[in-house]
Amino acid sequence: MQNRPTHLIETMNIFAAVGRVILALFAAAGRLAIFMLDGISHSLRPPIYWKVILQEMIGVGYFSLPVVGLTAFFTGAVLCLQIFIGGSRYGAESFVPQIVVLGITRELGPVIAGLMVAGRVSAAIAAELGTMRVTEQIDALTTLSTNPVKYLVTPRLIAGVVSMPILVAIADAIGVLGGYVVATRALNFNSSVYLKNTANFVTSGDVSSGLTKAAVFGFIIALMGCYNGFYSKGGAQGVGAATTNAVVSASILILASNYLMTSLIFTR
Repeated sequence: MQNRPTHLIETMNIFAAVGRVILALFAAAGRLAIFMLDGISHSLRPPIYWKVILQEMIGVGYFSLPVVGLTAFFTGAVLCLQIFIGGSRYGAESFVPQIVVLGITRELGPVIAGLMVAGRVSAAIAAELGTMRVTEQIDALTTLSTNPVKYLVTPRLIAGVVSMPILVAIADAIGVLGGYVVATRALNFNSSVYLKNTANFVTSGDVSSGLTKAAVFGFIIALMGCYNGFYSKGGAQGVGAATTNAVVSASILILASNYLMTSLIFTR
């Protein structure tokens, strides 16, 4: 009988800890939503910093092209090889070009490109804005009557949304090329037949669905980099934590949003 109050207190402490975690999650989600809406609203109102947007587009798209291109090429190559190995068990080797182009344009092109760009761009954005935050440069912008969200966040969001579809379109072509090289050089496929099957099977809907995903992924990458960097604190250690959080959160959101968009687009 004397242990009941102790057990009750321990149980209540557990519920209190869980409640604190849930409330913290809701608070973080609310702050992220407000930050996102603020960034979107500023993109619809002048002034628009076109020079900053162009610089960010070059950083997001052009400088990410080598790593995304290499990743897409080898992804297409290994996808072709694995499909051939699996299909040969059932005599379905002839379906390799169709499955490769479908997998690249619908899923692997946008997702692989998104994850690679998240590792490169989201971390860079978080580090840059985090450094500006801890050195009080963001506060200085406010002092100079410049809205920091409009000057620092909105151009990066626009650049991410515009650059990622272009990057993914190039990655799709390189990924299909990787499958073509392996199929014709290592697996003895006829070159013209492979290209014909690829062109006849892929549709504009397959490509457009992947590019739509890419635009969403670009927004997520820029948003998480800006958000974590903008609210960074604690000096150099805080900037490092913001960089890590930006990459991890962007990667998880890319995978989660990819599932949601796939279920909405292809299961109707």
